[in-house]
Amino acid sequence: MDRAVRAHKAVPGITAVVRGTPTIGLEPDELERFLKRDGIRKVSARDIPIAVASKVDGATTVAASIALAALGGVSVFSTGGIGGVHRGAPLDESADLLELSRTSIVCVCAGAKSILDLPATWERLETLGIPVVGYRTDELPGFFTASTGIKLTATVQSAREIADMFQAHVGLGRQQAMLVVNPPPAEHALERAVVDGAVRQALGEASRAGIHGAALTPFLLESVVKSTGGSSLPANLALLESNAGVAAQVAAAMST
Repeated sequence: MDRAVRAHKAVPGITAVVRGTPTIGLEPDELERFLKRDGIRKVSARDIPIAVASKVDGATTVAASIALAALGGVSVFSTGGIGGVHRGAPLDESADLLELSRTSIVCVCAGAKSILDLPATWERLETLGIPVVGYRTDELPGFFTASTGIKLTATVQSAREIADMFQAHVGLGRQQAMLVVNPPPAEHALERAVVDGAVRQALGEASRAGIHGAALTPFLLESVVKSTGGSSLPANLALLESNAGVAAQVAAAMST
């Protein structure tokens, strides 16, 4: 992701809480420590002040990353997939959606995570007034898969178009984020049926194990990796790099 951003003449900055300090841009030794995951907390937006006061290391969710980016004056953010409405639990909704509804930023992603209720998440994005723009696609991606059957209402072919749309968005005083959805690279994307089957199996395993709350998403994603014979992992890495590249192009276009 770092290389993809720099390749398009933009500056990468990984968000985190580093030993109690809200941070945009990790030093190499800090990144190495975070990637080992030992003693690293998962920090959402509501957890930031607690992590700061406790002086701990915290890896930020989409919600927390957006909050830190806004504090640091960053206008473009890239991630894998956003959170949303969970399957079979309409009241279990990610804080990502709320943060997107109140922070004016461009968020580039591969749609919402495949483990979620994607039609319900799509409806919530509309209700919250969050514009969704497809980057060279007219269909909402499903993280590991390019196809979900959910048609988009806006599609662009270039980063310049996204920059112009966001400028209009800000000029109108809109407080929401602009969600740019970028499908996973075709050579790594999984078939929709394969992903749906893996997610159903993962949900069954989670239910039998009594896993819920903050532990559910990482469990489901790991279970999908196993169910797909590991093929979802290359797809995940490829879409992260692709999203970072698109975000960098948008940032560069916004600066000209």
